[in-house]
Order: sequence, then structure tokens, then C-alpha cells
Amino acid sequence: MTETIDAQVLPTPIGPLSLLTHGGVLVAAGFTGAPLEMFARLSPALRALPLNVVDDLGKPAQAVRDYLDGDLFALDGVEAEQPGTPRRQRLLTALRAVPPGTTVSYAELAERAGMPKTAARAAGGACAQNLIAPFVPCHRVLPQAGGFGGYYYGPHVKEWLLGHEKAL
Repeated sequence: MTETIDAQVLPTPIGPLSLLTHGGVLVAAGFTGAPLEMFARLSPALRALPLNVVDDLGKPAQAVRDYLDGDLFALDGVEAEQPGTPRRQRLLTALRAVPPGTTVSYAELAERAGMPKTAARAAGGACAQNLIAPFVPCHRVLPQAGGFGGYYYGPHVKEWLLGHEKAL
């Protein structure tokens, strides 16, 4: 059997969400109706595999439906994997531990990852390159100076997600 990257596009109140898995593990997710946009951001090794659009990815797709139906912790149970240095992996792990309905600053995220406060820039970089939104919830990180800050899929998506989770 040939290895593939399997993809599904789900409708959400803020637009389509593309999910990509490899061997049942979520490797990309983002608010786009074009799975190829997410596929292009994968590592070269994963991009070498064929992309296969499917009707139902199972657990990741069900987790999205449950999250949208109000189970704000549903995304936490989905296995996800993305590339990065050990430092980036610590930041992504700390990010995944930020509970729904709460927000942290970039400096707080760095602290939670066991890094000094000066690592806030690294925390911002980890969020900017996160391939698995909203499962790795970079939308829960806000600038200390206020406002929503940047978000790969636009501030309106970040605002909607925080409102859905009642973190506003």
C-alpha cells in the first residue's frame, strides 16, 4: 500500500478548514478550502507523497465537529505532529497546553515552555509557523500590548475562535 497524505475539507462558521493526515496523525490544518495550500507547507519528505482527498478522516474531522458543537477540548485528543527544533517543539507543546477560554502572551508562552522571558520572539516564531491551527491553538496567544496581533488566517478568524471559546 502506498503512503499518502490524506486530506479533508470541513465547513466551519468562519470558512473551510483543511485537515491533512499522514498515517492517521494530523500533520497540517488550516482555514483554507484548498488542501494544496497546506500541503505546500509540509516538509519535503511529506510533500514527496501523493495527496489524497477523502470524504472522512475520522477522529480529526469528528473532533472539529465536536469543537464547533461546543466541546472546546475535543481538539486536544487528536494526535498531531509537525517539524521543528527541540526548542520549537517545547513551545508547541506549551501552546497545546493552553486551555480553551484562556489566553497567554508570547512571553508567558515562552515561560511555560521553560524558556526565559527573552524568548518571546521565539514563541512568536513558533506561532507564525504553526502548521496545525486550531489544534495547536496559536489563536490563544495575544500581544502584551493589547489587540489580537497577527494570525496566519487573519484576525477575524482569531477573533471568532476566541469568541467561540469565550476568551474575549
